Amino acid sequence: MIYEALSCLTEDMNEYFRNKLKITEDKVVLSGLVNQEGSSAIQGENKIVVTLVNIERETAHQVGGKGLSSTMSTTSPAIYLNMYILFSSYFSNNNYPEALRFLAFTIGYIQHKNVFTKSNTPSLNEKIDKLTFEMTDLNADKLSNMWAALGAKYMPSVLYKVRMLTIDESVVREYRPVVSSLDNDTTPKAD
Repeated sequence: MIYEALSCLTEDMNEYFRNKLKITEDKVVLSGLVNQEGSSAIQGENKIVVTLVNIERETAHQVGGKGLSSTMSTTSPAIYLNMYILFSSYFSNNNYPEALRFLAFTIGYIQHKNVFTKSNTPSLNEKIDKLTFEMTDLNADKLSNMWAALGAKYMPSVLYKVRMLTIDESVVREYRPVVSSLDNDTTPKAD
């Protein structure tokens, strides 16, 4: 459900920007900021990068008001999660004003649509009831620590807490890797 929620958000933001700004290019990408070896993980420039930076268990949501189901069950109860999503303006050095502009557009978009439901976002996965966005304030120390932990250089950005996803065993489906080529020849090649 994490991927489904964030890919839906990314697609919805791109559609919003295309309509409002009369552009054809996707400006919002779902990506980490840095690869494991330290290089940039972002494809292209002049983008708003959506990055999951943390997940926490939602402790306020309890089943039946008591935290436990009143009946015995053979399956574990669902877990409720909040996500911390970073929106970073990844723009070239000579394009800093555009980075600030698109960051403001992002904040405006989320201010306009701070709750995602099936009624206002038809592409939202049917297993997601709703997503609620709350801007998160970080002081200078926490902000510095977050960027250091991400292994990236600071970019103009904003952090949102997204409430809440429900995760249970039903979200696990068969894994099918992405096909990278159509080479069907499986016979060993002679040297």
